[in-house]
Amino acid sequence: MSPLQPETPANDAAMVPKTQSTSELGEPSPLRKMISVSSIAAGVQFGWALQLSLMTPYVQLLGIPHKWSSLIWLCGPISGMLVQPTVGYYSDRCTSRFGRRRPFIASGAVLVIVAGLLIGYAADLGQVAGDRLEDKVKVRAIWFFALGFSILDVANNTLQGPCRAFLADLAAGDARKTRTANAFFSFFMAVGNILGYAAGSYTNLHKMFPFTMTRACDIYCANLKSCFFLSIVLLLFVTISSLWYVKDKQWSPEKEDLDVKTPFFGEIIGAFKVMERPMWMLIIVTALNWIAWFPFLLFDTDWMGREVYGGDSSGNDGLKKLYNQGVHAGALGLMINAIVLGFMSLGIEWIGRKMGGAKRLWGVVNFILAVCLAMTVLVTKYADAHRKTAGELAGPTDGIRAGALTLFAILGIPLAVTFSIPFALASIISSNSGAGQGLSLGVLNLAIVIPQLVVSFGAGQFDSWFGGGNLPGFVVGAIAAAISGVVAITVLP
Repeated sequence: MSPLQPETPANDAAMVPKTQSTSELGEPSPLRKMISVSSIAAGVQFGWALQLSLMTPYVQLLGIPHKWSSLIWLCGPISGMLVQPTVGYYSDRCTSRFGRRRPFIASGAVLVIVAGLLIGYAADLGQVAGDRLEDKVKVRAIWFFALGFSILDVANNTLQGPCRAFLADLAAGDARKTRTANAFFSFFMAVGNILGYAAGSYTNLHKMFPFTMTRACDIYCANLKSCFFLSIVLLLFVTISSLWYVKDKQWSPEKEDLDVKTPFFGEIIGAFKVMERPMWMLIIVTALNWIAWFPFLLFDTDWMGREVYGGDSSGNDGLKKLYNQGVHAGALGLMINAIVLGFMSLGIEWIGRKMGGAKRLWGVVNFILAVCLAMTVLVTKYADAHRKTAGELAGPTDGIRAGALTLFAILGIPLAVTFSIPFALASIISSNSGAGQGLSLGVLNLAIVIPQLVVSFGAGQFDSWFGGGNLPGFVVGAIAAAISGVVAITVLP
């Protein structure tokens, strides 16, 4: 039974938008074209990697306290709730001569460039607007940063949804090719992560662009600015080459599709009305999965700087130095995580078959995620105990540092599954039901952004209720991951 079934003609106004059938789409495209489109994920993820590894520490250096720093991440879920379903809906219906998906992908790339420049030059623009160098809280710089950050989230959502929908179009309803295409998309996300985290962990990147250091922009800020320059170059290269090489057929709707005028929000409501149990179960598991992931993804480098290294972004020079060392060590951990993610992504199809299916694989890796998040408590306690005997500026021992980096590495295994299996299942479900790929993936994205909205809004304050730091959020994530694993194994079809 299809989880997204069209309703009877009497309810046409609430129908999920019907796209071309498998026969109308023709034969699946060659794998090389899917790989080319998947490579855009490397450019997109380079920017995401910079966000995940450097943004939380950076906003604290601009003057936002730790307990409020998570609020800046509200931009992502809010834009995801609005942008991905909207872009998915209109890309399903786009009749441009350049194709359905390519205009949105190109527009997203342009927005990334604008956002990267705003974020990189936030401190400089803030000074021009009136911030003083001695100000602890640089209000105007924060506003420029928030604007750039918001645009970046809109841009990334504009890019990712149509890219995945484009892959589904190229697969033409072939379930195996859909899974393979999403596995390659996950692989290139890993490539982007590796490049982004490597750039974030390199402390002398600003020397490649000496003009990035200004009176308002110190070494840390200049490194961030240089990272975004590299991100923009990579994204432009992969986007232009992929859109030039892979043609996107112009969509010509059938007459009956033109006659049915359904409002956008009517389509969204209709999508939920006709969803049946398998798709609802997919959404529930995905939501629990991302409740587990977001506390760590938002605060992983902050955890390294604050809990593992014992630094403080608002402390004295010694504590600030320790904090920055921890952030760069966290970026190194994320790079190792991305390497594991890349290798795991290429093996998901084979491992899934050996384990007896997607739901069993997804369930098992969620238990791995739960154990790793719980182990952050143990690593933190060892680091605290070491500082009590060696001094607050001692930093972690090699063993403690290795333990923390090992957790980053192991987490690459469940992350590869999280980046591929839910989207592949959603694409297969929508192909079987005749629903629009773009809108279906946009609906699934709500199961990602709503948990992010909850975590972004409450994580910092929740942590402060339990003494500050990041461990309370990580413990909640471990519990959510364990529940997600149980639900995946027991209720997914």
